[in-house]
Amino acid sequence: MRRLNRKKTLNLMKELDAFPKVPESYVETSASGGTVSLIAFTTIAFLTIMEFMVYRDTWMKYEYEVDKDFTSKLRINIDITVAMRCQYVGADVLDLAETMVASADGLIYEPVVFELTPQQKELQRMLQLIQSRLQEEHSLQDVIFKSAFKSASTALPPREDNSLQSPDACRIHGHLYVNKVAGNFHITVGKAIPHPRGHAHLAALVSHESYNFSHRIDHLSFGELIPGIINPLDGTEKIASDHNQMFQYFITVVPTKLHTHKISAETHQFSVTERERVINHAAGSHGVSGIFMKYDISSLMVTVTEEHMPFWQFLVRLCGIIGGIFSTTGILHGFGRFVAEIIFCRFRLGSYRSTSVPLPDGHTSNHLPLLTDNSTH
Repeated sequence: MRRLNRKKTLNLMKELDAFPKVPESYVETSASGGTVSLIAFTTIAFLTIMEFMVYRDTWMKYEYEVDKDFTSKLRINIDITVAMRCQYVGADVLDLAETMVASADGLIYEPVVFELTPQQKELQRMLQLIQSRLQEEHSLQDVIFKSAFKSASTALPPREDNSLQSPDACRIHGHLYVNKVAGNFHITVGKAIPHPRGHAHLAALVSHESYNFSHRIDHLSFGELIPGIINPLDGTEKIASDHNQMFQYFITVVPTKLHTHKISAETHQFSVTERERVINHAAGSHGVSGIFMKYDISSLMVTVTEEHMPFWQFLVRLCGIIGGIFSTTGILHGFGRFVAEIIFCRFRLGSYRSTSVPLPDGHTSNHLPLLTDNSTH
């Protein structure tokens, strides 16, 4: 009884076979079929390699939502070199809430030489080249996000030449924590002092001839400091054409959450527009000489996530490639053979119709001759 049930089960499974086996004696091969098969296998191999490269690659997904965090502090990372002595300049932040953040809270004033070494100039040129490419090809920002924590820091390397030249500039670097409201970070003449109506700078003891706000921004970012991320103002260098000159940067800061396979961090992207002008009260150009960075916080937050193609989707696409190429090449090969047979049949019929058979009475017959075994050889 068990053997009978087993036999019935096997017969049922044979009837459900969707892949019937054709004996090799019934299969006819041809040179054209072999050529098409070779082309099909080559195409499958090429597309499989390309699909595997797509599977290994990742892409960045951007999602937008309202930023509901208003109580936390915003970190500003600063590394700016001004072509004036440190005792002549002061830096601080004043926001819309009339809260003043002095540079003594986290910034370091370091006397340096404004002129860069050849190695430092090479890195600065590279940063400027990357900035120009980023303005033309915005998709490169995805590559920068993926390379976070992989690349070295974008800060300038320390000087290697032991120059005997006395320091003629001031490097202001460090970080400040400010409120998440619009504010103004500025560097101008004189140290900042608190004032009931805001703040003031002690600029009376500094002569106008010593004003020189030529500057170089080695790094400026908002939020968590992430090595490998290149910000819009990194590598910027401005040379003042006049003693009384104002440089303005209008910055829009966008909170950003970055989630990649390597890191998960909260940082900030920003866009910037620049303006510079000479202060001339007689010509109607009023203001204060210095470097002013006015920033505003966006109410939207961007979540950037690195995504990868699932393995099951890769298998489905791969099966579609293999099955589609086999089906397409089979249809094309069958259609080609059908057209070729029609053309060859017409040629054969034309050759038979053009054959004339002489009759005994001297006439000719244009009818098709009967085929015999001898005539076919």
